[in-house]
Amino acid sequence: MLLRKAIVSVRHVRCVRGLSSRASNILGALDIPNSYEIPGVYDGRWKGSGETLESVCPTTGEVLARVRSATPDELREALEKSKDAHIILRKVPAPIRGEILRQIREALAAKSDVLGALVSLEMGKIKTEGVGEVQEFVDICDYAVGLSRMMNGRVVASERPGHTILEVPNPLGVVGVLTAFNFPVAVYGWNFSLSFAAGNANVWKPSPSTPLCSIAVTKIIAQVLEKNGIPGAASALVSGGKDVGEALVGSPDIPLVSFTGSEAVGRVVGKAVQSRFGKTILELGGNNASIVMPDADLSMAVPAVFFGAVGTAGQRCTSTRRLYLHRDIASRFLDALQKLYALLRVGDPLVEGTLLGPLHTRAAVGTYAEAVRQLREHGARILTGGQIYEQVELRQGNFVQPTIAIPKHVDPADAIWSTETFAPILNVAIFDELEQAIAWNNGVPQGLSSSLWTQNMRNIGKWIGPEGSDTGIVNVGTSGAEIGAAFGGNKSTGWGRESGGDAWKQYVRWSACTINFSDAAPLAQGVDFST
Repeated sequence: MLLRKAIVSVRHVRCVRGLSSRASNILGALDIPNSYEIPGVYDGRWKGSGETLESVCPTTGEVLARVRSATPDELREALEKSKDAHIILRKVPAPIRGEILRQIREALAAKSDVLGALVSLEMGKIKTEGVGEVQEFVDICDYAVGLSRMMNGRVVASERPGHTILEVPNPLGVVGVLTAFNFPVAVYGWNFSLSFAAGNANVWKPSPSTPLCSIAVTKIIAQVLEKNGIPGAASALVSGGKDVGEALVGSPDIPLVSFTGSEAVGRVVGKAVQSRFGKTILELGGNNASIVMPDADLSMAVPAVFFGAVGTAGQRCTSTRRLYLHRDIASRFLDALQKLYALLRVGDPLVEGTLLGPLHTRAAVGTYAEAVRQLREHGARILTGGQIYEQVELRQGNFVQPTIAIPKHVDPADAIWSTETFAPILNVAIFDELEQAIAWNNGVPQGLSSSLWTQNMRNIGKWIGPEGSDTGIVNVGTSGAEIGAAFGGNKSTGWGRESGGDAWKQYVRWSACTINFSDAAPLAQGVDFST
């Protein structure tokens, strides 16, 4: 997801075309120049002389910009400046860091509409989702402002007279944040806000296919930092492809790496960071399931599954990819769901009323087509979709039909069920007992999100308890996630947690400090070492 090179062009192969007025207006409102090449590296000043990345609009195929990435020397310089910024930042009281975050929140909120439009333009999600993504950054800033006054350690009772024990958090240093294309603004926001509140500098390596979103966000943050006397390198940006990502992951100057992307790349990142005894926050595959019981309120469950499967064209890490229906309501549920699919408004994500935009890249269209081919080859029944849109007005973009399929076999170990396809494909199976559905839910390698639709308290108790779902997010009667709780998954999703809850504790180093304020120095555990 993160380190794909398909979108990296050979330098000077293709010039930037004259931008459409819509694209030009969006970029101009965010202080992004409409020039031949745009610098994609920031460490207090803008630069970039590495390979060129093309930002391509997935709706029209329009080349939005060519962005110059970081060279090895520019990356090293950015890291050094971030280390220097951390030395300054760690001396700033946490509540003052919170006040700076409040100002960043205000600056982001003032640009939320146009920044959301840029997310739609460059990533492809519909405008309301793009604005909602910016709102996530705004919300986590609010959370971090309060957190800056509550990043508490603990006082622990000592067994020795005249002693006390403190557990004390301190900043880590420089945090590396590697983000994916599907949430080109929010994921950095989750990490930056908590990390900055904790006193760390941050180096952001965005997806190479969404460099403009990261440039726009960095410009907003940098203005606030510099106004407050904090070096801009406290939120550095290093655009680039695989080489830049590998250098960041391997750097001993980065004690914590937060990576959002595919399971395959996450496995490489995890091993590389662990080999140097660094820390990781991994947010990897989802492959999420919804289970619908016979007592479920279908007026709630059907629209929720509809959004879960189709929202962001199935490119959310929390997208619903597996649907397990109780036999008693399966037919009614699928009839209602297919009616919603038939009403789906497909097209330009920046046009009001559109519900389905494009996939992010042409390569993703190929992945979708191969997944549908595999379903058909293995005897699945395709209820709706399964094709690429051929209408003239959609042909220039990466538009595919949302698909509902009933695979012939229900075995979580089969690739059809165990492999996540980042596209709007929903695989359906019928069950008779909740225990069977829970086993299917838990039977795949991933463990991000799951949802149970029921009104039976016994079902709920089983679902959220030790015999229930093994995912990091376990919902009942709803789907998705909010910023107040820790976000992340188990198993091959990576075990990482971001955003709310106790996620902030990963961005600090912990020390147990025993203080003796007595006039004796006894040993613990009653040890006598006297001569």
